[in-house]
Amino acid sequence: MTQKNFTAMLVEKTGEKQYSRSIVTRSVDDLPAGDLLVRVRYSSLNYKDALSALGKPGVTKNYPHTPGIDAVGEVVECAGGAFAPGDSVIVTGFDLGMNTAGGYGQYIRVPSDWAVRLPAGLSARESMILGTAGFTAALSVWKLAEAGVGPEAGDILVTGATGGVGSLATAILARAGYRVTAATGKAAEKDFLLSLGAAEVISRDEVLAGSERPMMKERWAGVVDVAGGETLVAALKSTRYGGVVTCCGLVASPELPMNVFPFILRGVSLIGIDSVQCPLEPRLKVWEKLAGDWKPAHLERVVEETTLETLEPKFHAILKGQVKGRVLVKL
Repeated sequence: MTQKNFTAMLVEKTGEKQYSRSIVTRSVDDLPAGDLLVRVRYSSLNYKDALSALGKPGVTKNYPHTPGIDAVGEVVECAGGAFAPGDSVIVTGFDLGMNTAGGYGQYIRVPSDWAVRLPAGLSARESMILGTAGFTAALSVWKLAEAGVGPEAGDILVTGATGGVGSLATAILARAGYRVTAATGKAAEKDFLLSLGAAEVISRDEVLAGSERPMMKERWAGVVDVAGGETLVAALKSTRYGGVVTCCGLVASPELPMNVFPFILRGVSLIGIDSVQCPLEPRLKVWEKLAGDWKPAHLERVVEETTLETLEPKFHAILKGQVKGRVLVKL
């Protein structure tokens, strides 16, 4: 029998630009329409979650709202028959936690085609240490490999390497046999990045050095960029002939102020990574890789566990770039 009431975080608009967050009791009857009801066990903290929780523009349009773009748990009901009660499922992306009540509540109700079965080889906890960040990182590696950039091609640069996507991209690439150069603005985290499998750790300034020039010295076979802005410009200008750069973030800037020379003189490819609307077939394949030979060797090294009640300071920290690795939210 479904528990009617559950605990959730509720973000409410209290003024023109003011928002409050509280832990409340809600009813499953309050949840939106959908054929899949899931009892959530874990969620995680992502950049989008902080934007939604703090009322920043661009993610959530209507309040009150429950954030949480990631969730894992057991199926309670599935009217469409895609899953059976008790099945463990992962829900990431689509509209979850944006304008549909998300994983910061003990229950979610969503369309069943938003969910994938928890693959063998991953626990529920591990799946949310990975979450959208891990899926995005793995999708970036998948796109590099699809474009012909294998481990034998040469060094792969990962920018923003201490963040959620960056740290997991470093670990996944190392596990897949690539030589990784991790770039960070946090010099004190060198040992952390080396422990994830980075072969070399460089400063953000080293990535940017010489980026004012039309082109830079060829250095990278491929790049996983989470920063955007001048960092992405420098990455493109320093990628070797025929290399591939993936772009999945904008923590530095959404702008791309550059020329076309890397594309027309070196044949560099820029591939956008979107984990939100990613179709089911590649979504399943990437999760299977994360549960198998791409599974980071030391997931516990990148995670800090919290609860809804202790999550508040993390919203501000992640927007300031002060979160290392991943924050797991236990429901």
